[in-house]
Amino acid sequence: MDDINLHYRFLNWRRRIREIRDVRAVRYRERLKRMLRDGDILRYHGNSDEVGCFVAARPLSRRNRYFEVTIVDTGVRGMIAVGLVPQHYKLDHQPGWLPHSVAFHADDGKLYNGNTVGQQFGPKCCRGDRIGCGVSLDSDDGQLTVFFTKNGKEVGSVEVPASPEAFYPAVGMHSLGEEVLLDLNAEWGVEEDDGQMIVDSHEEDWSRLHDVKVTGTLLEYVGKGKSIVDVGLAQARRPLNTRFHYYELEITDPGEKCYIALGLARRDYPKNRHPGWSRGSIAYHADDGKLFQGSGVGDAFGPRCFEGDMMGCGIMFPRDYSLDAGDDVDDWDFDVIPKPSEVQNDLYANNEEEEEEEEGEDLEGRKVTVFFTRNGKVVGRRDVALPVGGLYPTIGMMSTGEKVKVDLHPLSG
Repeated sequence: MDDINLHYRFLNWRRRIREIRDVRAVRYRERLKRMLRDGDILRYHGNSDEVGCFVAARPLSRRNRYFEVTIVDTGVRGMIAVGLVPQHYKLDHQPGWLPHSVAFHADDGKLYNGNTVGQQFGPKCCRGDRIGCGVSLDSDDGQLTVFFTKNGKEVGSVEVPASPEAFYPAVGMHSLGEEVLLDLNAEWGVEEDDGQMIVDSHEEDWSRLHDVKVTGTLLEYVGKGKSIVDVGLAQARRPLNTRFHYYELEITDPGEKCYIALGLARRDYPKNRHPGWSRGSIAYHADDGKLFQGSGVGDAFGPRCFEGDMMGCGIMFPRDYSLDAGDDVDDWDFDVIPKPSEVQNDLYANNEEEEEEEEGEDLEGRKVTVFFTRNGKVVGRRDVALPVGGLYPTIGMMSTGEKVKVDLHPLSG
């Protein structure tokens, strides 16, 4: 009976993953009109009588709260705008012209805050200038502090009402020849007296980093990459639990060999061992598609993964698994944030007729089901013993140039 229940729960998980993929296909889709995008380059593609506008696929969040645009060409009039708008902003209007939007305009240096009449704000911008826009983390009282930068220096800020909708990075153009370079993963810091810049690296998300550099949500391998002892390891600060039970990475650069591994490991896992190689770990390896579970010899498991592929890993906990109340929710979006007590995993929504856990039961060695995904589709699963303290998201890299972008809470937004 347990096997039958697990089978149906696994099928439910596969349905859940498909639903998430379908929702994201709609929700996280960039929008643009009278513009052409070529990689990170945006070009105006109109007749100068009509506005062209680009709205990014994802809103700003705590983990990605700033973006930049570099002016490659000002075109005829240099009417380039950089700012924040709601997801379904009308694309025939410059950012900042309509309610719930705000933008800095390069041609006149004015700030437009939900109005077609701008206010003097900063200097004009020309070819080669870098315009940035972000949100301060100390926003409260129903207000958000939106700030703008030029060439790495803050121009000014403005308080805007917190919209019921999230704020999405937006770029507007309005004349022939205008072209910009878009960087949606830019980082913003403050300069100290010694001229060094402190970057918001998000290192607090990771308890252990070995030969891995963190820049926002991007992990970059910085080790030697010469032998199997040159593993770079990143282990998250918190284990997976019933509230945050799944995480993902995107391969942004496979490097020389794409020796990238995604999985789970005990807290005291050796720093120079790929996830899956040693006891208390399990991992899906991108270079060969094999699954490694506490052994240096992998089993055929799924397809290989390449640049642009999304790899995911999660746990299906028993329905009577007790959540450690010490886990905190430290992530936020401008979307509505679920209350910490709400169940995020639909595996726990139908909990009737389950026997209560015996008081004092030791969870050491208890079986859980670990599953892996590739581009939103379940690749496979394995039953593993849950060590004391839980299993922590752990990523390994081992060849020069490898970079991945990590989302530790993809199902919570």
